[in-house]
Amino acid sequence: MRKMGNYRATLARLTDWEPFLLAESGLPGPRGNLELAAVVADMGTREQFDRFLSVPHDQAPVNSPHEFLVFCGVVGLGRLLAEGDHSLLPRIRRYASDFRWRTREAVAMALQRWGRTDMAALLDEMQHWAVGNRLEQRAAAAAVAEPALLKKPSEAIRALSLLDTITRTLPGAPDRRTEDFKTLRQGLGYCWSVVVAAVPESGEVAMERWFAADNPDVRWVMKENLKKKRLAQMDADWVTYWRDRLKT
Repeated sequence: MRKMGNYRATLARLTDWEPFLLAESGLPGPRGNLELAAVVADMGTREQFDRFLSVPHDQAPVNSPHEFLVFCGVVGLGRLLAEGDHSLLPRIRRYASDFRWRTREAVAMALQRWGRTDMAALLDEMQHWAVGNRLEQRAAAAAVAEPALLKKPSEAIRALSLLDTITRTLPGAPDRRTEDFKTLRQGLGYCWSVVVAAVPESGEVAMERWFAADNPDVRWVMKENLKKKRLAQMDADWVTYWRDRLKT
C-alpha cells in the first residue's frame, strides 16, 4: 500500500499527470500498473478521464503507454458510476467491445467499483449485457466473478444465474470460430470457479447440470474451471470425482 500512497502524493503535486502516467504505465510489458490506475481513478476528475479517453486509437495501440491513459479513463468512469452517474453506463458498455484487451479489462474493473457500492444494481444491469454481444457477455461475467463482491449468498446465486444465461448461448453458436467467441469462452473458463466457490452447495449443483452437456465448448469451460485451485480448496473430493468422470 506504500506504493499507492506514494502515487497519491506524487499526483497531488502534479498539474499535468500524463507524463508521469506514461512513464510509470508498465507498458509495453506483461502487466500494466494497476496500482497507479486505481489511484488515478480515485483522484481524477471527469475532465481528466475525458482527456485520457480522447486519445485516438492509432496513438494508443495495444500494450502501449498511451493505452494506459485509456485504461485509467475507463476505470475512472467506474468511480463516477459508483458515485451515482448512471448515464455513463452506455459509454462504459461501448468500451467492453474495444479492440484492445487491456481496455476491455478496465471495463470489468470499472463495473466492479460499482458493484462494491451497489452489487444488486450491477447484477440488474449485467442481465442486459448477458444477452449482448460476445465481448459484452465476457465483461458481464468478469464483472461479477470477483470474490470481494460475492459475500452475500443471495447475490452470489444471482451471479450463478447470470453465468447460466451466458453459458446457454454457447451450444450451437454459429460464431464459435470467431475471436470474440473464443475470448468469451476463455473468460468463462475461470468465472464459474470464482462464483461457485462463493456458494459451494448451489454452485456445485449448477456446474453439475453443465457437466452433462455434450457441447465441446461447454465441456471445455467446465473442465477449465475444475482445474482452478479455489475449487479444490472448496471441495477436493468433488473436484477429483468430476475431473475423472469428464475424462471419459
